[in-house]
Amino acid sequence: MPRRIDYYDDPNAPKPNSLVPSVNVVVTNDAGDILMIRRSDNDNWAVPGGAIDLGESLSQAAVRETLEETGVLCEITGLVGTYTDPRHVILYTSNGEARQEFSIVLTARAVSGEPTPSSESTEVRWVLRDQVEMLPMDRSMALRIGHYLAGTALPHIG
Repeated sequence: MPRRIDYYDDPNAPKPNSLVPSVNVVVTNDAGDILMIRRSDNDNWAVPGGAIDLGESLSQAAVRETLEETGVLCEITGLVGTYTDPRHVILYTSNGEARQEFSIVLTARAVSGEPTPSSESTEVRWVLRDQVEMLPMDRSMALRIGHYLAGTALPHIG
């Protein structure tokens, strides 16, 4: 099974060989619960997201990735921040890609659909806001979710 390995400020991390604009989406339902996935490539919990394809906008990629990974259609509502820390390197073992972090994190509200796992997610569920940070996740995802939960009006730029 191909894996995703996250390195942070690690001297043993592979040297980055790509930079891919990507998007993550903090989707909430009417109760304020957050849509979370358990990633199939590293077993960590995360908000849905992925690479922005040529020919699509940031918001189109966010809606597409969320629907593909979760079965939930969403509507974009705002911005959490940008995450471009060169100390965060992501290794994809399937092809040797070592990607420097480049993610824009948006907020959204669920419009329709039911949480459904996909090839990229072994589990999908709504999680209470006060329980999200208890899930096992990579430090970069915890940082993004923490910025969302802090509820400041200003986006994180990093």
